[in-house]
Amino acid sequence: MTRPTTYLLRVLVFLLAVGVVTALLSSTLYQAFCNNPYLDGLIIGILVLGVAWNIIMILRLIPEVRWVNILRHPREGLTTPPPPRLLAPMASMLATHDKGRRLTLSAPVMQSLLDSLSARLDEGRELSRYLTGLLIFLGLLGTFYGLLLTVGSIADVIGNMSVGNGDTNAMFDQLKTGLAGPLHGMGTAFSGSMFGLAGALVLGFLDLTAGQAQTRFFNELEEWLATITRLSAGGLQVGGNDASVPAYVQALLEHTAENMEKLQALMARSEETRAQEQRLLTALNDRLAQLADNRGEDHLQGIESLLARLVQESAAGREQMAADIRNDLRLLARTIAASTPGTTGHSAS
Repeated sequence: MTRPTTYLLRVLVFLLAVGVVTALLSSTLYQAFCNNPYLDGLIIGILVLGVAWNIIMILRLIPEVRWVNILRHPREGLTTPPPPRLLAPMASMLATHDKGRRLTLSAPVMQSLLDSLSARLDEGRELSRYLTGLLIFLGLLGTFYGLLLTVGSIADVIGNMSVGNGDTNAMFDQLKTGLAGPLHGMGTAFSGSMFGLAGALVLGFLDLTAGQAQTRFFNELEEWLATITRLSAGGLQVGGNDASVPAYVQALLEHTAENMEKLQALMARSEETRAQEQRLLTALNDRLAQLADNRGEDHLQGIESLLARLVQESAAGREQMAADIRNDLRLLARTIAASTPGTTGHSAS
């Protein structure tokens, strides 16, 4: 499986670009921050938390990918990695798996594993989405709060204006002093909107990148699970009826299929053994012909005992194979009898 380092590198490059832009606009941003340091500081703190969380969401995929790669391509002497968190159900299921057998999954088990993984991935992204929405909300809150300050300050300026003495310069000085309050309110509104929306934009890109990394991990895992999944007879109908095969009959059928695979492998090994025995018999025949010409009685007796032992071992192997075939056929007969409608009723009668 592909390691998510590409997406992590993309996040780091994006954060570096954001840092460069922030450094270039540092003086302007500092003046805007001073208009409302408490609200803007809260926005920046939430932004840092969201950035760290999205990076963690990508980093947590690295041990999962390593665990799956070791499971797909095991190597001798390779230490077993710690059990994963996202794939904990699969790890617990494989802990009881027979190491000597080929790993296979049924379709319902595969679907259950994928659903569990999808739920865990979505659960991790919920916090990132919430933080993005929270930044937008705080930006709008800062805007409305600044507008309220602006409206109140303008009302105070208008209420405190006095032109009774006719001094125009004093009136303009009073107006200029009074406009400091509305301008501070506008600065609070615009700074809150700027920091909130800019933070939401940054978190939105990071959440998108983390989502792409998780989607790629999910798709590659699904493709691998599809290669080890065996389609079951869950939708099989017996005798043209609408009733599907019961669960225990399905289990018997799957067990019978596994036994048939073992029987096929056993027959293949038996055929190889038979071919090897044929080659040995041919060699022995040639050797007997040579010994017959040389009249070696001792050698003939040794070869005769060797042939007798070979015949006994061959007969034992054939008996074992015949016993395995009888057991599998007996199990198959029970399976067919259990899956046939009306069998229970006839047995009771």
